[in-house]
Amino acid sequence: MIKLRYTTPNAWAETVLTDMDAFLLDHAGAEKKASGMAMSMALHYADKPDIVEAMIDLSIEELDHFREVVKLMTARGLCLQKDARDAYVNKLRQQLRNGRDHYFLDRLLVGGIIEARGAERFGLVADALPPGSLKDFYRDITRSEDRHRDLFVNLAANYFDQDEIAQRVDQLLDFEADLARSLPHRPALH
Repeated sequence: MIKLRYTTPNAWAETVLTDMDAFLLDHAGAEKKASGMAMSMALHYADKPDIVEAMIDLSIEELDHFREVVKLMTARGLCLQKDARDAYVNKLRQQLRNGRDHYFLDRLLVGGIIEARGAERFGLVADALPPGSLKDFYRDITRSEDRHRDLFVNLAANYFDQDEIAQRVDQLLDFEADLARSLPHRPALH
């Protein structure tokens, strides 16, 4: 149901490859934040067993990705650094509406959109890399992120009517396309 409306140009991946070390640092931070977001949702929606179970599983998977990125960084002599602010995620989060149900739906759908953009961009990185273990790693990450997009939409369907989901996704995807288009190319996921 989440089909991005802006396609990241290959020039973005070329920018990433010019500073793969910076991209790995950003990627590690993104995985850590994704794990934390999933745990936050599990706690916030503790009365919804399907959300709790899915978000705990997601948190563990994202934390595993974080560990794998840190291994890649260590092999390159890189150390973790303080997280940078992510304008893309912050601007998407500003679209979350007030009200318990609206906020819940938006939080799920924004999560799915972020995962969809991650899948697209990790796929571009995988395609741009030469054959080898790093390329294989990013192919695996791409598949994982793509599943996460579907996870969030499927969870939303447990609580909301398909028409309501489709209408809100439509609004959010329009906003996300304009946002993604406006961001400069840099060696970072967003």
